[in-house]
Amino acid sequence: MKLKGTMSLELTDVNTGEVETVAEENMITNAVDHIFGLNPLGVFYEAAASIDGIEWNKGLLPICPNMIGGILLFSKALDENADNIYSSSHNLPVAYASNNVNSTANVARGSLNLTESKILENGYKFVWEFTPSQGNGTIAAAALTSAQGGTNAYGNLVDDSTTFLQLKSVDIGSLSNEKQLVLFETVEVDFENDLLYSITYQDSAVRIRKVRVPIFSIGLNEKLDDTTYTVLEDQVIQTTTFRFLGKYTLYGEFLDGADGYWYGFSNEGNSSGSAAMVWAKISKTDYSMTEGEWVLSNAMLIDVGKRDESGSYPERVLKCCMRKGYLYVMANNKEGVYKINTANSSDVTLINLGFTSKWKPLCDKGTCEVYMILIGDLIIGGDFQITIDDKVIQTQGSARLNDAATPLFQYKNFLLGWGGSYGSEYRTMYLLTPYLASINNLSSAVVKTVDKTMKITYTLTQE
Repeated sequence: MKLKGTMSLELTDVNTGEVETVAEENMITNAVDHIFGLNPLGVFYEAAASIDGIEWNKGLLPICPNMIGGILLFSKALDENADNIYSSSHNLPVAYASNNVNSTANVARGSLNLTESKILENGYKFVWEFTPSQGNGTIAAAALTSAQGGTNAYGNLVDDSTTFLQLKSVDIGSLSNEKQLVLFETVEVDFENDLLYSITYQDSAVRIRKVRVPIFSIGLNEKLDDTTYTVLEDQVIQTTTFRFLGKYTLYGEFLDGADGYWYGFSNEGNSSGSAAMVWAKISKTDYSMTEGEWVLSNAMLIDVGKRDESGSYPERVLKCCMRKGYLYVMANNKEGVYKINTANSSDVTLINLGFTSKWKPLCDKGTCEVYMILIGDLIIGGDFQITIDDKVIQTQGSARLNDAATPLFQYKNFLLGWGGSYGSEYRTMYLLTPYLASINNLSSAVVKTVDKTMKITYTLTQE
């Protein structure tokens, strides 16, 4: 099925009545095809005990106005590539709208005109309207998106709960604590090779397990409920400097540097003086390791995270993330985030949030918690985001994930994670909702201001 989209954007000056009109055609990306064509870990099968699951005919179908039911507007042009299905954080949406009327205080969001929007014989006609106070800024590109993606995009001060659409949570409570820990300590997922890598610190050594899971291929004796995963390699690397600090609580975290190395960090939070942190850098190719200790002058950090493998329930609390060679850790006073160059520990920057963070996890509080994740190149914390340019965006701060222990691992539209709390353990798959279903770069950017209304008519047809 070939889709074709045309867009007309009208800006009307409320004082003079003057109308500025822009008409453009668009290209269709692979975003919707991925949802239909991919089924990682059998997320769309009823192949395991689950607590939920998306209902296709309510949440996703018909395609219009569900999988395609919203619009995103950008201040910069988008790369016209069918595989470009998410914008970079240096070009986040400045305005958006969904498949309903905006009844919230969010001024970035417009409303669907429910009268003029309608099903066509061979497609769908969307009409979105923005009042003078809504959607203001420079508009250089537009993209169709999901209804959820058009509700809040990546989040704002009014609401940030719609970015991740929970597709399914598979109950893995039947696994022993030891087997659950292997999943909860996942650092990297190689989707196309059906592999994950789990790393922890045990008995004065870093332990790395390479594990097969049936993501896109399934063996003769495998199931889709994580009970049949196979540890292919179990590497133990003795350390001399690196360790998990702490006596009763063990502080530490392992992260994927996305540069050919995994990294380990451990510190105990400090409210004065300088921060002391031990670190390890492990080659993904041959498991060779370098390690050392930093003293970060005048840096006052919370801990990077903590683990407990000996309790009644597996525990992992993740409080940091890495992006392009830098470690990001919350300041002890919750008013900023430290950016630490892992190749040069004297290069430390404090990114001021501009407010005191509530510092709540992205999930509910429990035995496992995740406070900060990296999605694409956007850092997402409980009530803040940090773009690739280190610009801070404050958000509402809702709990928007199921019980979580791991980062969210992305494959195209899908996000995967494991976690649990007090005996309820799950593998959860999400849809990252603000995808680019189409790309429409304006031949010339327009500026929406408080003295103008905006009306966007977007017609999508199938040939």
